[in-house]
This record gives sequence, structure tokens and C-alpha cells, in this order.
Amino acid sequence: MRSRRGRVVTVTTLAEFDRRRADGARRLQGWRLIGVDLSERSDALSDCDVSRTTFVGCAFAPGDLDRLVARGALVLPAIGTPPVDPQRTELYAGDELYDAVPYADSLDARAYAWAQSRDGQADTLAQALHDEAVDRALAAWIRERSLVGVMGGHAADRGTPAYAEAARLGAALGTAHAVATGGGPGAMEAANLGGRMAAAPPEALTEALGRLAAVPSFRPSIDAWVATAREALALCPDPRPSLGVPTWHYGHEPPNLFATAIAKYFRNALREAILLQVCDAGIVFLPGAGGTVQEIFQDACENYYATEQTIAPMVLVGRSYWTEELPAWPLLSALAKGRPMESHVHLVDTVEEAAAIVTQPVRPRAPR
Repeated sequence: MRSRRGRVVTVTTLAEFDRRRADGARRLQGWRLIGVDLSERSDALSDCDVSRTTFVGCAFAPGDLDRLVARGALVLPAIGTPPVDPQRTELYAGDELYDAVPYADSLDARAYAWAQSRDGQADTLAQALHDEAVDRALAAWIRERSLVGVMGGHAADRGTPAYAEAARLGAALGTAHAVATGGGPGAMEAANLGGRMAAAPPEALTEALGRLAAVPSFRPSIDAWVATAREALALCPDPRPSLGVPTWHYGHEPPNLFATAIAKYFRNALREAILLQVCDAGIVFLPGAGGTVQEIFQDACENYYATEQTIAPMVLVGRSYWTEELPAWPLLSALAKGRPMESHVHLVDTVEEAAAIVTQPVRPRAPR
């Protein structure tokens, strides 16, 4: 089965795995193999790119599991009952999701494995109840808080200029607002880091960035990625509030530890709508790809039909990127022309310019 995004392939039988291999499949990026006995397919697995493949409840020949993990695959056990509380009353903390080592034993991994399993896919009521409970907890958390969103590419590795820019943006925004992101790696992690450390001395953020650069990505080891994040957490004992809104729909990308509160959903469509909705102070869009472009125009649609009093700023960072490489700006500005939102959409070159626009007093939050 192929998802609407065209990248996620779910394989539940050995016959389907063999058929796809016979058709020439060698790169298994985005594949989710669920409950497949691969104990006689060592040669086939060694011949495949599994750097972004998820195996849930699969069987392997001796040694294959360790080799797959070393090559960047995510291997999870089968989970038969919901590992999460459908009636929880609070948002998640990072330590709750990462409650065990190795990562495959953690609550976050077990929830993802359950959601991908036949039991999890069938138990839509438990997922819906959980997401409704998280929604209520989020409504309570954002009360009396002003939130600014940061959207951007998940591929920005630690130690890169793009990651450092996102962290500096988060730090600048976090002085006036709580920074909200999609809660994953890349620019999202960096913005949550900066927002968390907004009240810390600038040199503390610089040191944190240096420590994190030692493990640029969660591949091949989520555990190493988390361990260096914990080192950086120790540099900021008094964090500013910061929000992550990830989803187990993309559970192969782990949530970052720098959000002080994590609203993790099973249903991605619900999560995307809520993330845009809660950012009353506006949203800054860093360079990204398909997901970021989608978020730009989801936000634009809301502002297009909004009243003047409820429009929040939209700031795109990277003039050449958004006008030449991925020309979202010409369409956005054309869409806004003559509408109340026109004066609220901005194109800038630097994160400092973006922060200056967004760190202004905001209107009272409109009812959800």
C-alpha cells in the first residue's frame, strides 16, 4: 500500500516483499514492514538501502537485526495493547517519551510500533481518545501563553549553518513568546533548543550547538542523538517554555528533547491543523521542502479568510530560496494582494529580521 504522499510503503507479507524486490526495489526508504518473517532473506536485506526503513514485529536471521540498525533502520518489537493512556491529562515530557534505553524499549518507540501494528491500526477509538485528551491538555498549556511557530526542514543536521540559524531564531523569538514547532529533528529541534535557552547567556547556546554537533543526526543511532541532547539540556537548568507538536504518523523521526512540553498525536492531519492554529503570534518559515511549502499555504488559507483582527504574521526567511529555488513567495504575495492579510506577509533575508517582525505585542487569542 502506498500513501498519498507517495513515499510510505507498508508491507505486511513476505510475498509482497518478494514481489517488490522482483520489481527492482532496492531503496527501501519510507518502507514500513510489519510482522514479516525475513529470517530467510538475509541476502535481500544486505542488498537494500534500509537507512530510512521501519521494521515492526519482524523476524530476522541471527545478526541481521544488529546489521540493519547499524545501517540506519528502525527495528521495533510488536506491541499488542496501547502503551499510552487514552485519558491522559497532561502533555508529554521528553523524559516520559524517552523512558528507556535502547530506544526500541522506550514509550515513544512502543507507541509507534503499536500504531503501525494490526492491533493499533484497528484500535482507532483508542487513538482518537488519546488525541482528544492531548488536545485538551494543549488547550490548558497554551492558556495565558503567546506562541510563535517555526517551520522548516527536518533535514538540517546539527553542526550545519542552517541548524545554527534556526537555533538563533528560536532564541530571539523565545524572549517574547513560547516557540512552537513540529517537534521533530532538524530545524524543529534547533528552534526548540533556541526557544528553551532564550533566557540563557548567548555563550551557553554556542556551547550547546558545539556539543550537539558531535552527533549530527538521529541516524544511525537515536540513542546517541538523545544522549548528546541530554548533555545540552544540562546547560540550561532554567528553560523558557517551548512546545513540540510531533506525530506518530511519522514515528520514524523521533521527537526532540528541547521542547519543554510535547503534544504528540497519532493523527497527523489533526496535529498539522492544531499546530498552525495555536501560533497566535505568527509563524516563521525557514527553508524547507514539500512539508514546509504545504504549511505555508495551509497558514495562508487560514489568513486569507480571517478577519483583520485575527490575522497573524507570516514571515518567509530566505529571499532567493523562496523566490527562485522554491518560488512560494510570488504565489503567496499574489494571493494576499488586496486582502487584509497583505500587510502581514513578509519576505526577509535573515532570522534577525524575522524575529524583529514577530516579537511585537500580539492581539488577544481568538477562541479555539
